[in-house]
Amino acid sequence: MTDTLRPVENAPVPPPDSPQKLKRSIGVVGGTLLTLSCVTPASTLFVVVPDLFGSLGTATALTIAIGSVLCIAVAFCYSELGTLIPSAGGEYAMVSTLAGRLAGWLVFVLSLLVVMIVPPVIAMGTADYLAPVVHLDPAMTGAGVMLLATLAGLLDLRANAWITGIFLVLEVVAAGVVAVLGFAHGERGAGSLVSMQVTGAGGHTDHVTAMMVVSGLAIALFVTQGFSTAVYLSEELENPRRTVARTVLATLAISSVVILVPVVAITMGAPDLKALTGGDLSSMVTAWSNTAVGTFVSLCVALAIINAGIVMVIQNSRVLFASARDKAWPQPVNNALARLGRFGSPWVATLVVGVPGALLCFVNLDTLYGVTGVSVTGMYLLVAVAALLSRRGRHATTPAWRMPLWPAMPILLIAVLGYILTQQEVTYLLWTGGITAAATLYWALYLRPRRATRWLVSLPEDARA
Repeated sequence: MTDTLRPVENAPVPPPDSPQKLKRSIGVVGGTLLTLSCVTPASTLFVVVPDLFGSLGTATALTIAIGSVLCIAVAFCYSELGTLIPSAGGEYAMVSTLAGRLAGWLVFVLSLLVVMIVPPVIAMGTADYLAPVVHLDPAMTGAGVMLLATLAGLLDLRANAWITGIFLVLEVVAAGVVAVLGFAHGERGAGSLVSMQVTGAGGHTDHVTAMMVVSGLAIALFVTQGFSTAVYLSEELENPRRTVARTVLATLAISSVVILVPVVAITMGAPDLKALTGGDLSSMVTAWSNTAVGTFVSLCVALAIINAGIVMVIQNSRVLFASARDKAWPQPVNNALARLGRFGSPWVATLVVGVPGALLCFVNLDTLYGVTGVSVTGMYLLVAVAALLSRRGRHATTPAWRMPLWPAMPILLIAVLGYILTQQEVTYLLWTGGITAAATLYWALYLRPRRATRWLVSLPEDARA
């Protein structure tokens, strides 16, 4: 038994103080714009990818390509589960329904780690790309971006779809400029993409091993991770049975191209291996063109980061809203987090996501990267397990988008993701494992003894539409 509650057609009208419902106000285009903005291709390219260049050198494009292929299988799982169980709870609603309440709680904790850490990780890159105009402290600037994103997250979702859509166009243009310049100034041929070289600590050339690539896949999975936003927005998408899968798959395809093509261009166009490993993309763009173009690209990236912050705060507040509606916390906390503001957004949950995110901008960046990589991999693994169980009992006949090659796809994904986890640094595994253990203790001491009144994962009444 999964103990998942589902509303029935003749359910009584909920009392006035019950959690309010999110309204369906966006279609495929709006959902894709919001979801692409959460992937935020340009800010990912300029903030996250340089870290991969530093550790993988010329193998970076290959690693991201492998990660993108793995994400196709992940996207299939999300598409099937997101149409089968359309809930703002995202991964935890899907896993709870199909694999049990404890599994759902653990995936909720992992997703909470991701949604709390990723926005400040991206936001801290803002100062670097505002440098052509003004020099700012990275941590303070990141905190400011998080607070600005929090204010924007309080607005109506349709308005945010337009705001983020405009910003998205600018960041795609910036990524395109980088790709054109990189290819136009190619210093090496396509063979460099598999040359597996990186500059070592002493300045000499080192070989990138297969195990280094496997280890880097945790971050590579993080590069396109935002496509799952479509699942979080499923309660606000019109006709979720159709639009969720379309949005997930379209977003993954577009974001993979927008990120991977410039990475290939940078690998081929970097003046030397040392410059590539250094990962200073702004300096490369300026060297390939001029100061004006470099400044334009940098400002577009800064806007992209702000854009990503807005969408991530929107997404993450929906996760907390859903957890409160499903009674994951003591009742006063549930009442607060499930409260909607005048624009229809969960304003308390938005503040709870945004303000701590601003504080995380002062934490060591490497630690944030490591914990995020482990959390994303573990979360995908549990989603794959749920996908493996998605065609049992009544779920086998529920109308939903169905992935090809089931059950081979989720089985292969489980094996690969499990292996990737074994190759991560022990420190990051311990951090993530410790947090998960504490969450399990909360489950054992608070949630499980109150099974009848806590952690009651529900679906919106119109989820069958």
